[in-house]
Amino acid sequence: MKIALIGYGKMGKAIEKIALEAGHTVSLIVQGDSDLRNLDSNVDLAIEFTQPESAFKNITHCLKKGTPVISGTTGWLDKLPEVNEMCKAANGTFLYASNFSIGVNLFFELNNWLAQKMAQLDFKPSLTEVHHTEKKDSPSGTAITLAEGIMASHSSIDEWINAESADHKKLGIVSERTPNVPGTHTVSYSSPLESIDITHTAHDRSVFAEGVVKVGEWIREKKGVYTMSDFINDN
Repeated sequence: MKIALIGYGKMGKAIEKIALEAGHTVSLIVQGDSDLRNLDSNVDLAIEFTQPESAFKNITHCLKKGTPVISGTTGWLDKLPEVNEMCKAANGTFLYASNFSIGVNLFFELNNWLAQKMAQLDFKPSLTEVHHTEKKDSPSGTAITLAEGIMASHSSIDEWINAESADHKKLGIVSERTPNVPGTHTVSYSSPLESIDITHTAHDRSVFAEGVVKVGEWIREKKGVYTMSDFINDN
């Protein structure tokens, strides 16, 4: 598989290492607009990990070129519905995920199941996420995905806020930034008498890169808009 890496920071370099070890080729590295213009039909898949302000432009460029694209850039999701519609109209291939760790996506499934069970009980949900100090968005995209899963089952929760919350109508997300932490997410349910916590901890950044490559191998021959749930439930 010939891969274009759009973004060549820590994640891009980690993906390159895993992809090469898996026998793939990195045929293009994009670090700016001039590089993006070199994207052509010889690329089997584009992998986009950049910044929120450039993600939409990068992804739509790939779709216009007919290149399958997967993205892990967070912080731009107000434009995700537009990208999804563009992909469908162009008969393209697109997958966005806030987190490509296989374990995290199983964690999402567990979170959704637990949220459904807890929705009718007197437990207050909350979230904590810890990431490295270089992470720019807060809360993390993974925390937002977890929050959305909880809110889908709790009709009494109106919104999430990036702070502790004593209001039962607001889901609190506490974000911590610590040097050299790949990522830890904890969902807690508390009542006056007991509490339940579920936690996912990433020990190494390569877990995300490995997931990206596996998803890329899975999606490259498909058409349409996909999610990590589609990938998890197809394996």
